[in-house]
Amino acid sequence: MTDNSGKILRSIRPGKITLPIFIGLAVTGYFLYHEFDPSVMDAFTFSLQSIFWFFVSFLMIAARDLGYIYRIRLLSGTQITWRKAFNIIMLWEFTSAITPSAIGGTSVAIFFINKEGIKIGRSTAIVMVTSFLDELYFIITFPLILLFIGRTDIFAFGNSIENSLPFYKNQFLMFALAGYIVKLAYTIVISYGLFVNPRGLKWLLLWIFKLPIIKRWRPQANESGSDLIAASKEFKTWPFKNWLKAFMATAFSWTSRYWIVNSLILAFFGFHFLGWNDHILIFGKQLVMWIMMLVSPTPGGSGFAEWVFKEFLSTMIPAGTGVAMAFMWRVVSYYPYLLIGAFIVPRWIKKHFVKG
Repeated sequence: MTDNSGKILRSIRPGKITLPIFIGLAVTGYFLYHEFDPSVMDAFTFSLQSIFWFFVSFLMIAARDLGYIYRIRLLSGTQITWRKAFNIIMLWEFTSAITPSAIGGTSVAIFFINKEGIKIGRSTAIVMVTSFLDELYFIITFPLILLFIGRTDIFAFGNSIENSLPFYKNQFLMFALAGYIVKLAYTIVISYGLFVNPRGLKWLLLWIFKLPIIKRWRPQANESGSDLIAASKEFKTWPFKNWLKAFMATAFSWTSRYWIVNSLILAFFGFHFLGWNDHILIFGKQLVMWIMMLVSPTPGGSGFAEWVFKEFLSTMIPAGTGVAMAFMWRVVSYYPYLLIGAFIVPRWIKKHFVKG
Protein backbone atom coordinates (compact mmCIF):
# COMPACT_ATOMS: atom_id res chain seq x y z
CA MET A 1 0.00 0.00 0.00
CA THR A 2 2.90 2.34 0.79
CA ASP A 3 4.28 1.94 -2.72
CA ASN A 4 0.91 2.94 -4.14
CA SER A 5 0.62 6.10 -2.02
CA GLY A 6 1.73 8.42 -4.80
CA LYS A 7 -0.77 6.99 -7.28
CA ILE A 8 -3.61 7.14 -4.77
CA LEU A 9 -2.80 10.70 -3.74
CA ARG A 10 -2.81 11.78 -7.38
CA SER A 11 -6.20 10.13 -7.86
CA ILE A 12 -7.80 12.17 -5.05
CA ARG A 13 -6.26 15.57 -5.74
CA PRO A 14 -8.85 18.34 -5.33
CA GLY A 15 -8.35 19.52 -8.91
CA LYS A 16 -10.30 16.49 -10.08
CA ILE A 17 -13.58 18.09 -8.97
CA THR A 18 -13.63 20.17 -12.18
CA LEU A 19 -14.52 17.27 -14.50
CA PRO A 20 -17.66 16.00 -12.70
CA ILE A 21 -18.84 19.57 -12.10
CA PHE A 22 -18.33 20.42 -15.78
CA ILE A 23 -20.16 17.28 -16.96
CA GLY A 24 -23.06 17.82 -14.59
CA LEU A 25 -23.49 21.47 -15.45
CA ALA A 26 -23.04 20.81 -19.18
CA VAL A 27 -25.79 18.18 -19.21
CA THR A 28 -28.08 20.39 -17.11
CA GLY A 29 -27.37 23.34 -19.41
CA TYR A 30 -28.12 21.24 -22.49
CA PHE A 31 -31.49 20.15 -21.08
CA LEU A 32 -32.35 23.69 -20.05
CA TYR A 33 -31.49 25.05 -23.49
CA HIS A 34 -33.66 22.51 -25.30
CA GLU A 35 -36.52 22.06 -22.83
CA PHE A 36 -36.79 25.07 -20.53
CA ASP A 37 -40.11 26.92 -20.54
CA PRO A 38 -40.31 30.10 -18.38
CA SER A 39 -43.93 29.29 -17.52
CA VAL A 40 -42.71 26.19 -15.69
CA MET A 41 -41.55 28.43 -12.83
CA ASP A 42 -45.22 28.96 -11.94
CA ALA A 43 -45.31 25.34 -10.73
CA PHE A 44 -42.79 26.10 -7.97
CA THR A 45 -43.86 27.52 -4.63
CA PHE A 46 -41.52 29.53 -2.39
CA SER A 47 -42.39 30.11 1.27
CA LEU A 48 -41.13 29.55 4.80
CA GLN A 49 -42.27 25.97 4.36
CA SER A 50 -39.97 25.73 1.32
CA ILE A 51 -37.00 26.86 3.41
CA PHE A 52 -37.85 24.33 6.11
CA TRP A 53 -38.08 21.34 3.77
CA PHE A 54 -35.00 22.45 1.84
CA PHE A 55 -33.15 22.47 5.16
CA VAL A 56 -34.56 18.99 5.91
CA SER A 57 -33.05 17.74 2.64
CA PHE A 58 -29.60 18.71 3.94
CA LEU A 59 -30.41 17.06 7.27
CA MET A 60 -31.08 13.85 5.35
CA ILE A 61 -27.57 13.93 3.91
CA ALA A 62 -26.14 14.66 7.36
CA ALA A 63 -28.11 11.73 8.79
CA ARG A 64 -26.80 9.50 6.02
CA ASP A 65 -23.19 10.41 6.84
CA LEU A 66 -23.78 10.04 10.58
CA GLY A 67 -24.97 6.47 10.03
CA TYR A 68 -21.83 5.70 8.03
CA ILE A 69 -19.58 7.33 10.63
CA TYR A 70 -21.19 5.30 13.41
CA ARG A 71 -20.88 2.11 11.38
CA ILE A 72 -17.18 2.48 10.62
CA ARG A 73 -16.46 3.16 14.30
CA LEU A 74 -18.44 0.05 15.21
CA LEU A 75 -16.57 -2.09 12.68
CA SER A 76 -13.23 -0.84 14.02
CA GLY A 77 -14.17 -1.72 17.58
CA THR A 78 -14.25 2.05 18.31
CA GLN A 79 -10.52 2.15 17.59
CA ILE A 80 -11.30 4.93 15.11
CA THR A 81 -12.31 8.19 16.82
CA TRP A 82 -15.35 10.20 15.77
CA ARG A 83 -13.09 12.82 14.15
CA LYS A 84 -11.11 10.24 12.21
CA ALA A 85 -14.32 8.46 11.19
CA PHE A 86 -15.69 11.77 9.85
CA ASN A 87 -12.52 12.36 7.81
CA ILE A 88 -12.60 8.83 6.40
CA ILE A 89 -16.25 9.06 5.33
CA MET A 90 -15.80 12.50 3.76
CA LEU A 91 -12.68 11.37 1.89
CA TRP A 92 -14.53 8.22 0.83
CA GLU A 93 -17.50 10.21 -0.48
CA PHE A 94 -15.19 12.65 -2.23
CA THR A 95 -13.38 9.80 -4.00
CA SER A 96 -16.70 8.28 -5.03
CA ALA A 97 -17.76 11.66 -6.40
CA ILE A 98 -14.72 12.03 -8.67
CA THR A 99 -14.52 8.44 -9.96
CA PRO A 100 -16.91 6.45 -12.17
CA SER A 101 -19.78 4.93 -10.18
CA ALA A 102 -18.72 1.39 -11.05
CA ILE A 103 -15.33 2.06 -9.42
CA GLY A 104 -16.33 4.29 -6.54
CA GLY A 105 -14.07 5.02 -3.59
CA THR A 106 -14.06 1.56 -2.01
CA SER A 107 -10.53 0.53 -2.97
CA VAL A 108 -9.08 3.86 -1.84
CA ALA A 109 -11.07 3.68 1.42
CA ILE A 110 -8.71 0.91 2.58
CA PHE A 111 -5.88 3.40 2.18
CA PHE A 112 -7.74 6.06 4.20
CA ILE A 113 -8.55 3.69 7.07
CA ASN A 114 -5.01 2.32 7.15
CA LYS A 115 -3.56 5.83 7.42
CA GLU A 116 -5.78 6.45 10.44
CA GLY A 117 -4.01 3.70 12.39
CA ILE A 118 -5.74 0.45 11.38
CA LYS A 119 -3.61 -2.44 10.04
CA ILE A 120 -3.95 -2.92 6.29
CA GLY A 121 -5.51 -6.38 6.53
CA ARG A 122 -8.09 -5.23 9.06
CA SER A 123 -8.74 -2.11 6.98
CA THR A 124 -9.47 -4.40 4.04
CA ALA A 125 -11.86 -6.46 6.14
CA ILE A 126 -13.68 -3.33 7.40
CA VAL A 127 -14.17 -2.03 3.86
CA MET A 128 -15.32 -5.45 2.68
CA VAL A 129 -17.90 -5.59 5.48
CA THR A 130 -19.17 -2.08 4.68
CA SER A 131 -19.52 -3.09 1.02
CA PHE A 132 -21.27 -6.30 2.07
CA LEU A 133 -23.76 -4.38 4.24
CA ASP A 134 -24.42 -1.78 1.51
CA GLU A 135 -25.07 -4.42 -1.13
CA LEU A 136 -27.16 -6.48 1.30
CA TYR A 137 -29.43 -3.48 1.83
CA PHE A 138 -29.94 -3.12 -1.93
CA ILE A 139 -30.43 -6.84 -2.48
CA ILE A 140 -33.09 -7.07 0.24
CA THR A 141 -34.86 -3.78 -0.42
CA PHE A 142 -35.08 -3.94 -4.23
CA PRO A 143 -37.32 -7.05 -4.45
CA LEU A 144 -39.38 -5.83 -1.48
CA ILE A 145 -40.01 -2.52 -3.24
CA LEU A 146 -40.94 -4.32 -6.46
CA LEU A 147 -43.32 -6.58 -4.53
CA PHE A 148 -44.87 -3.68 -2.64
CA ILE A 149 -45.14 -1.16 -5.49
CA GLY A 150 -45.13 -3.29 -8.62
CA ARG A 151 -42.99 -3.13 -11.76
CA THR A 152 -45.53 -1.18 -13.81
CA ASP A 153 -45.44 1.85 -11.52
CA ILE A 154 -41.83 1.87 -10.44
CA PHE A 155 -40.40 1.65 -13.98
CA ALA A 156 -42.96 4.01 -15.54
CA PHE A 157 -41.52 6.92 -17.52
CA GLY A 158 -42.47 9.22 -20.35
CA ASN A 159 -45.83 8.65 -21.99
CA SER A 160 -48.25 5.72 -21.94
CA ILE A 161 -46.97 4.38 -25.29
CA GLU A 162 -43.44 4.03 -23.91
CA ASN A 163 -44.74 2.32 -20.77
CA SER A 164 -46.72 -0.20 -22.81
CA LEU A 165 -43.55 -1.56 -24.44
CA PRO A 166 -42.36 -5.12 -23.58
CA PHE A 167 -40.22 -5.25 -20.44
CA TYR A 168 -37.03 -5.92 -22.41
CA LYS A 169 -37.47 -2.59 -24.23
CA ASN A 170 -37.78 -0.62 -20.99
CA GLN A 171 -34.32 0.92 -20.75
CA PHE A 172 -34.64 1.68 -17.04
CA LEU A 173 -35.68 -1.85 -16.16
CA MET A 174 -32.74 -3.22 -18.13
CA PHE A 175 -30.30 -0.83 -16.40
CA ALA A 176 -31.71 -1.79 -13.00
CA LEU A 177 -31.53 -5.52 -13.65
CA ALA A 178 -27.94 -5.21 -14.89
CA GLY A 179 -26.97 -3.25 -11.78
CA TYR A 180 -28.80 -5.67 -9.49
CA ILE A 181 -27.09 -8.70 -11.03
CA VAL A 182 -23.68 -7.04 -10.56
CA LYS A 183 -24.49 -6.25 -6.94
CA LEU A 184 -25.78 -9.76 -6.27
CA ALA A 185 -22.71 -11.39 -7.80
CA TYR A 186 -20.39 -9.07 -5.87
CA THR A 187 -22.19 -9.80 -2.60
CA ILE A 188 -21.90 -13.55 -3.13
CA VAL A 189 -18.16 -13.31 -3.83
CA ILE A 190 -17.44 -10.99 -0.91
CA SER A 191 -19.55 -13.10 1.46
CA TYR A 192 -17.67 -16.22 0.48
CA GLY A 193 -14.28 -14.55 0.79
CA LEU A 194 -14.94 -12.85 4.12
CA PHE A 195 -17.14 -15.31 5.97
CA VAL A 196 -16.59 -18.73 4.39
CA ASN A 197 -13.11 -19.07 2.92
CA PRO A 198 -10.76 -16.14 3.62
CA ARG A 199 -7.79 -18.42 2.89
CA GLY A 200 -9.18 -18.91 -0.59
CA LEU A 201 -9.31 -15.15 -0.99
CA LYS A 202 -5.68 -14.91 0.13
CA TRP A 203 -4.76 -17.54 -2.44
CA LEU A 204 -6.56 -15.50 -5.11
CA LEU A 205 -4.67 -12.35 -4.06
CA LEU A 206 -1.33 -14.14 -4.30
CA TRP A 207 -2.28 -15.57 -7.69
CA ILE A 208 -3.23 -12.11 -8.99
CA PHE A 209 0.00 -10.62 -7.66
CA LYS A 210 1.99 -13.04 -9.79
CA LEU A 211 1.31 -10.68 -12.69
CA PRO A 212 4.57 -8.97 -13.75
CA ILE A 213 3.21 -5.44 -13.43
CA ILE A 214 2.36 -5.86 -9.71
CA LYS A 215 4.65 -8.76 -8.76
CA ARG A 216 6.89 -6.55 -6.61
CA TRP A 217 3.99 -6.00 -4.18
CA ARG A 218 3.40 -9.75 -3.68
CA PRO A 219 5.00 -9.78 -0.18
CA GLN A 220 2.62 -7.03 0.92
CA ALA A 221 -0.29 -8.96 -0.59
CA ASN A 222 0.76 -12.04 1.38
CA GLU A 223 0.85 -10.01 4.61
CA SER A 224 -2.50 -8.42 3.80
CA GLY A 225 -3.99 -11.84 3.18
CA SER A 226 -2.76 -13.06 6.56
CA ASP A 227 -4.18 -9.99 8.31
CA LEU A 228 -7.45 -10.46 6.45
CA ILE A 229 -7.75 -14.04 7.69
CA ALA A 230 -7.27 -12.84 11.28
CA ALA A 231 -9.81 -10.04 10.83
CA SER A 232 -12.26 -12.44 9.20
CA LYS A 233 -12.13 -14.60 12.32
CA GLU A 234 -13.09 -11.56 14.38
CA PHE A 235 -16.11 -10.69 12.24
CA LYS A 236 -17.28 -14.29 12.02
CA THR A 237 -17.47 -14.37 15.82
CA TRP A 238 -19.11 -10.97 16.09
CA PRO A 239 -22.21 -10.93 18.34
CA PHE A 240 -25.51 -10.81 16.49
CA LYS A 241 -26.34 -7.48 18.16
CA ASN A 242 -23.28 -5.90 16.51
CA TRP A 243 -24.34 -7.15 13.09
CA LEU A 244 -27.83 -5.82 13.75
CA LYS A 245 -26.44 -2.41 14.77
CA ALA A 246 -24.22 -2.29 11.67
CA PHE A 247 -27.05 -3.22 9.32
CA MET A 248 -29.47 -0.78 10.96
CA ALA A 249 -26.88 1.99 10.57
CA THR A 250 -26.56 1.02 6.89
CA ALA A 251 -30.34 1.04 6.38
CA PHE A 252 -30.59 4.38 8.20
CA SER A 253 -27.92 5.90 5.96
CA TRP A 254 -29.32 4.80 2.63
CA THR A 255 -32.95 5.46 3.59
CA SER A 256 -32.00 8.99 4.66
CA ARG A 257 -30.37 9.60 1.28
CA TYR A 258 -33.45 8.38 -0.58
CA TRP A 259 -35.77 10.77 1.30
CA ILE A 260 -33.86 13.78 -0.08
CA VAL A 261 -35.96 13.95 -3.23
CA ASN A 262 -39.16 13.67 -1.20
CA SER A 263 -38.11 16.62 0.97
CA LEU A 264 -37.24 18.67 -2.14
CA ILE A 265 -40.67 17.96 -3.64
CA LEU A 266 -42.25 19.09 -0.37
CA ALA A 267 -40.08 22.22 -0.48
CA PHE A 268 -40.98 23.34 -3.99
CA PHE A 269 -44.43 21.87 -4.67
CA GLY A 270 -46.08 21.85 -1.25
CA PHE A 271 -47.13 19.24 1.26
CA HIS A 272 -50.32 18.25 -0.51
CA PHE A 273 -48.88 17.85 -4.00
CA LEU A 274 -48.41 14.09 -3.57
CA GLY A 275 -50.04 11.46 -1.38
CA TRP A 276 -48.24 9.09 0.97
CA ASN A 277 -48.32 6.26 -1.59
CA ASP A 278 -46.71 8.56 -4.16
CA HIS A 279 -43.87 9.35 -1.77
CA ILE A 280 -43.27 5.62 -1.24
CA LEU A 281 -43.18 5.21 -5.03
CA ILE A 282 -40.59 8.01 -5.31
CA PHE A 283 -38.52 6.27 -2.65
CA GLY A 284 -38.65 3.06 -4.71
CA LYS A 285 -37.70 4.90 -7.89
CA GLN A 286 -34.64 6.36 -6.18
CA LEU A 287 -33.54 2.90 -5.10
CA VAL A 288 -33.73 1.84 -8.73
CA MET A 289 -31.91 5.01 -9.84
CA TRP A 290 -28.92 4.29 -7.61
CA ILE A 291 -28.72 0.74 -8.95
CA MET A 292 -28.80 2.08 -12.52
CA MET A 293 -26.07 4.61 -11.72
CA LEU A 294 -23.74 1.69 -11.04
CA VAL A 295 -23.25 1.31 -14.80
CA SER A 296 -22.41 4.99 -15.35
CA PRO A 297 -18.90 5.56 -16.79
CA THR A 298 -18.71 9.21 -15.67
CA PRO A 299 -17.25 10.50 -12.37
CA GLY A 300 -19.89 10.21 -9.66
CA GLY A 301 -22.49 9.48 -12.34
CA SER A 302 -22.33 13.12 -13.52
CA GLY A 303 -24.60 13.74 -16.49
CA PHE A 304 -26.06 10.24 -16.34
CA ALA A 305 -27.62 10.92 -12.93
CA GLU A 306 -29.24 14.15 -14.13
CA TRP A 307 -30.64 12.41 -17.20
CA VAL A 308 -32.00 9.47 -15.22
CA PHE A 309 -33.58 11.78 -12.67
CA LYS A 310 -35.22 13.94 -15.33
CA GLU A 311 -36.61 10.98 -17.25
CA PHE A 312 -37.35 8.55 -14.44
CA LEU A 313 -39.14 10.94 -12.07
CA SER A 314 -40.88 12.98 -14.76
CA THR A 315 -44.21 11.28 -14.01
CA MET A 316 -44.05 12.29 -10.34
CA ILE A 317 -43.47 16.05 -10.63
CA PRO A 318 -45.08 18.88 -12.65
CA ALA A 319 -44.32 18.72 -16.37
CA GLY A 320 -41.18 20.58 -17.39
CA THR A 321 -39.70 20.79 -13.88
CA GLY A 322 -37.48 17.70 -14.20
CA VAL A 323 -34.29 19.53 -15.18
CA ALA A 324 -34.52 22.08 -12.35
CA MET A 325 -35.30 19.38 -9.78
CA ALA A 326 -32.46 17.18 -11.03
CA PHE A 327 -30.07 20.08 -10.55
CA MET A 328 -31.37 20.82 -7.04
CA TRP A 329 -31.08 17.14 -6.15
CA ARG A 330 -27.42 17.11 -7.16
CA VAL A 331 -26.79 20.41 -5.34
CA VAL A 332 -27.92 18.76 -2.12
CA SER A 333 -26.69 15.17 -2.52
CA TYR A 334 -23.54 15.42 -4.67
CA TYR A 335 -21.79 18.79 -4.96
CA PRO A 336 -21.32 19.27 -1.17
CA TYR A 337 -19.00 16.25 -1.11
CA LEU A 338 -16.85 17.81 -3.84
CA LEU A 339 -16.49 21.02 -1.82
CA ILE A 340 -15.91 19.28 1.53
CA GLY A 341 -13.40 16.91 -0.05
CA ALA A 342 -11.51 19.76 -1.70
CA PHE A 343 -11.16 21.32 1.75
CA ILE A 344 -10.30 18.15 3.71
CA VAL A 345 -7.94 16.42 1.26
CA PRO A 346 -5.08 18.97 1.43
CA ARG A 347 -5.22 19.07 5.25
CA TRP A 348 -5.36 15.27 5.47
CA ILE A 349 -2.40 14.87 3.10
CA LYS A 350 -0.41 17.46 5.05
CA LYS A 351 -1.10 15.62 8.31
CA HIS A 352 -0.12 12.17 7.06
CA PHE A 353 2.54 12.83 4.40
CA VAL A 354 4.15 16.22 4.98
CA LYS A 355 6.72 16.15 7.76
CA GLY A 356 7.83 19.09 9.79
